[in-house]
Amino acid sequence: MPEGSQELLKSAGGRYHKGGWNHYGPGYFELDPETGILTSHGGMGLFWYSEKAFGDFVLELDFKCADLHTNSGVFLRIPDVPTSDAYIYQALEIQIDDASEGIHHTGAAYDAEPPLRHASNPPGQWNHYRITFQGDRLTVELNGQTVLDWEAEPRGKVRDVARRGYIGLQNHDDRSPVHFRNIFVRELQ
Repeated sequence: MPEGSQELLKSAGGRYHKGGWNHYGPGYFELDPETGILTSHGGMGLFWYSEKAFGDFVLELDFKCADLHTNSGVFLRIPDVPTSDAYIYQALEIQIDDASEGIHHTGAAYDAEPPLRHASNPPGQWNHYRITFQGDRLTVELNGQTVLDWEAEPRGKVRDVARRGYIGLQNHDDRSPVHFRNIFVRELQ
């Protein structure tokens, strides 16, 4: 566990559980209670951590794509409890999609700012995101390489950038799942 962080997928008695998480929309995430690995099914939906909204933070997690066409993302600062698809216009998404380019490629702030470089491991291998959101500064490291360093602003599909909000994981479709594990967040003062 990164120092000073809290694990968002909790374990009790050696078994992981989804306590504190909710799902909005179609599809779902299945959790292996032994390994703590989440696997997406169906979509388009959002699995979001409901226990706390975060302002400035460092989020670290691992993800693995089933194949080149896996499509998913990590939503940051969702300002309200998701009750419609409005969150896609109110929160930035750090993209997971190696089949796309530019503002839709892995590491991009989806539909807003392209990644500086491609740094994904091949499908079937784990990747590590370290996402720092402090004020408007959004920095994304993928497998130890900085792929995004941006002053976040409304652009593309995003109409507003909230100062505080929930963290969420996207299940996009049933064609090729994404897997997540080791989800940690550290709040910044």
